[in-house]
Amino acid sequence: MNSIVGTWDLRLKTPIGSLAAVYTFTDTAGAITGTAEGSGETVPLSDIALAETADGLHVTWRQSVTRPLRLNLDFDVTVLGDTLAGRSRAGRLPASSVTGTRRNG
Repeated sequence: MNSIVGTWDLRLKTPIGSLAAVYTFTDTAGAITGTAEGSGETVPLSDIALAETADGLHVTWRQSVTRPLRLNLDFDVTVLGDTLAGRSRAGRLPASSVTGTRRNG
C-alpha cells in the first residue's frame, strides 16, 4: 500500500517560476495531519483526504500561504512509492504542476 506519511521535497511549477517546499505528513492514531514549509513560513494542511486507486494513492489537501502572495491552495496528487505528481490550484489562477520525492530516513 502506498502512503503519504513522511517528509517530502515538493516542487511547484507556477506561472511566476518554480517554488520549492518541504511537506511533512504524519499519522496519529489513524488521522493524517501535515505541514508545509517554504518561503520562510510553516503552515498547517487541512482537509487531507486519501483514496486508493488503480494508479496509486490519490491525496488531496488545502493550505493557506502568505508568501510570496496571500493564497488559498488546493492540492490534488497521486503518490506512487516515493514519488508524487499532480496539481495545485489557487482560486481562479491557472493550475500549477506539482512533483515530489520522499526523503529517506
